[in-house]
Parts: sequence; structure tokens; C-alpha cells
Amino acid sequence: MLTRPLPFLFTPRHWLAAMVLLFLAGCAIAPPRTDDPLQNVNRKVYAFNDRLDKAVLRPAAVTYRAITNPPVRRSVNNFFTNIQMPVTVANDLLQARPADALGGTGRFLINLTIGVGGIFDPATRMGLPLKTTDFGITLARWGAPEGDFLMLPLLGPSSMRDVWHYPVDGYFFDPLSIIARTHYFSYGQYYLPQVLFVISVRSQLIDAESYLETAYDPYAFMRDAWRQRRLYKLYDGNPPADVIEKMQGVDQPGFDPDELLEQQRQWEQKHAKSATGAASGH
Repeated sequence: MLTRPLPFLFTPRHWLAAMVLLFLAGCAIAPPRTDDPLQNVNRKVYAFNDRLDKAVLRPAAVTYRAITNPPVRRSVNNFFTNIQMPVTVANDLLQARPADALGGTGRFLINLTIGVGGIFDPATRMGLPLKTTDFGITLARWGAPEGDFLMLPLLGPSSMRDVWHYPVDGYFFDPLSIIARTHYFSYGQYYLPQVLFVISVRSQLIDAESYLETAYDPYAFMRDAWRQRRLYKLYDGNPPADVIEKMQGVDQPGFDPDELLEQQRQWEQKHAKSATGAASGH
């Protein structure tokens, strides 16, 4: 979710000092975490987010899908994807990836001009595929450890490391936040793009809800899916096999995949019986 920046959280001096320390530390990527020491608090936040989603976000997303067609939704998604490309370009430079930064800049300019403000995506058809990154990935590539997993109110899954991309990317690199900060609006119009962005993103997740609903543990499913997604982004979609095994817990003592599969199977059977009983009761 896009949030309005909080300038006092991370001043330019603090940001430069942190980057110097990371560069001096080298570019070894810290190993992924599989533990969850804040699980008790995280589960409560997850439950709060789930209730808020069912009460507000999902109904808004369903309404959005009902009043728009796929081409309109695709255009809205294209616009927000393109308008955030400066975030990716800036972090590519911070990660010492000038070629990626050049490609991202070209993609941004092509879609901004030929793509009519970004509502179309001619850059992809011209051979400039979408690649995104953020300050959390930048910290990871310069050796910053992941830290504890966090479930943030309203914002969702994150970590002690990745949470910094909200104030840093939002304050320094996000065009929508910069415009909101440097222009005066009488009635809070700067919130409208953020609201539309959130609804647009939520509407894209409706088709995938069944995976979460049938999960043995929805919180753990979301946590592990988020961690895996970040891992693949960190390694440009191709993480080493040993890193994947560590993420999945294969290298940990006592790991028994057959036991986990049996737990999932038992839960699915119980879930199916409950659903059948509820249906017959009506």
C-alpha cells in the first residue's frame, strides 16, 4: 500500500550513514529466516487485517470489479506500475546495477509517452520486461539481515529489514508521495491515487482467495508465501537450491515433509466435512 511519507523517520543524513555502513559491510546476502519469534503479536495483527479486509477492502474491490471491465482494470494497473518505476530505478542504482537502472528508465519513459501516461505498456512489447525492486531488497543485497517477520497493520507482511522501504522509497523516490508533499490540496485529494491503488491491488487477489481459504494455517501460508516471493525477487527469480532448502526448513533437524503433508490432508478433510455439513443444514 502506498502511504504518505513521514519525513522525521529517516533523514538524508541517517540514510547516507546507513548506506555507507552497508557498503563497508560488503555485498553478501544474509541467509533467509524461517523462525517467527513475534508470532503471537503477528497473528493478532493478521486477524485485525483480515477483519478489516472482509469489512472494507474486499467489498470495495468487488464493487470495483463490478463497475469496470478487464481492459480498464489493466490500464489502471499499468498506470500505477509505471508511475512507481522511479522507485525501482533509484534502488537499481543503489544496488550498483546501472544496466537495470537504464532499462527501467527506458521502460518508464516509453510507457509515459507512447503508452499515454502509462495506461498502456508498449515497453514490454518492445523487449523491456518489467523488473521491480525496492529499498528492502537494496538493504538485503548489501548484507543487511532480514530480522524478525512482521505483520503490519493495514500494510500486511514485512520484516525488520523490508519495513524500511515504506519511509525511504515513499519519501525519496515515489512520485505520487513527492507530489503530495510538495503541492497543496484543500480536501486531501492526494489520498485518491493511494485509495485507487489499494483497491486495484486487492481486486487482483480475489481470484487467488481460494488458496488462502483452503490453507491448513492461513497466517502461516501468507507468511511463508511472502517470504518465498521476497526470496525470489532478491535473487532475480533464481535463488540457489541451498537457500530454497533453508527457507523451506529442509536443512533443519526434525523436518518431516510427510508429517506436514498429512497435517494438511487431515485439515482439508475436516474442512470439506464442515462445508458439507453446513450445506446440508440449509
